[in-house]
Amino acid sequence: MAQRISMAHGEGGELTHELIKNVFMKYFHNQTHARLDAAILPWNSNEIVMTTDSYVVKPIFFPGGDIGKLAITGTVNDLAVSGAKPVAITAGFIIEEGFSIRDLKEIVKSMALEAEHAGVQIIAGDTKVVERGSADGVFINTTGIGQLFEQRLEPDAITEGDTVIISGPVGEHGVAIMSARKELGLITDMTSDCASLHHFIEEVVTNVKGVRVMRDPTRGGLATTLVELCEDFRFDLELEESWIPVPDAVHGACDILGFDPLYLANEGKVVFIVEAEQAKKMMEVIKSHPLGASAQVIGRVKSCDNASGKLYLKTPIGTTRRLFRLSGMLLPRIC
Repeated sequence: MAQRISMAHGEGGELTHELIKNVFMKYFHNQTHARLDAAILPWNSNEIVMTTDSYVVKPIFFPGGDIGKLAITGTVNDLAVSGAKPVAITAGFIIEEGFSIRDLKEIVKSMALEAEHAGVQIIAGDTKVVERGSADGVFINTTGIGQLFEQRLEPDAITEGDTVIISGPVGEHGVAIMSARKELGLITDMTSDCASLHHFIEEVVTNVKGVRVMRDPTRGGLATTLVELCEDFRFDLELEESWIPVPDAVHGACDILGFDPLYLANEGKVVFIVEAEQAKKMMEVIKSHPLGASAQVIGRVKSCDNASGKLYLKTPIGTTRRLFRLSGMLLPRIC
């Protein structure tokens, strides 16, 4: 078998067959589905949830993960925070001529391991090869299908006093990627928080009533995520800055580079808005899971009636300022 991707690997001929057989089918174990151009899925519910995303992270390999793991966790998490259990994922690859077969195998193996861990099947895919210089190694697109949990979210029931909880420290993925690039003179031991969250989320929503809405604060960070929620569901929210967990390494990196940790990307965190009366029980459930051991209450819904959809931050010295969505981009190709 050739050791590097050539243009012929994307021509649909023998080399394409070898690539599918020796790389994708070997690790995805999807021989049955691979015989067809599309996967035929038995389904007993009309409530199907589907999402898609593309992954262009740079570098492809980073502390705590790689583009393959990220492609699976990102899609799994998009389904989970929508209130769905992931069922199946498709994967499309755009590969640059000259890309290492060894690296591709590592990426595909990583995807297979994460999918197995998440309990989701990779059931269909596509491969395209582009000329050298037309891409940056490999890009991945994933589409995920899920089935709604029995316990439904209640975003339209958000009311004054509802509690905002973050499942752990913010900013770890953003700092890990910045450090891995070595472009900004930043060197840390920080690893990405990249992780599949749906087992954790399913346990939370199964055991706690009154979960209004969930989001994973990826690109744009915690602040942008909450601004979007405030605007989408028309409520005002106030965060307590001193309650938001930010690791010292993230603080240090932001001090050096002039970034705000509230806008750094996360790939293994979820923010919950929950009915106030359920907040204590919810914290107990969240903290009992390894992915939520460092969870914190970080704020409350301030108002809903005639609210303009604004996010505020109360500082440790008692002042309050409004937060807006990220303007521009702190770091391109973060996921």
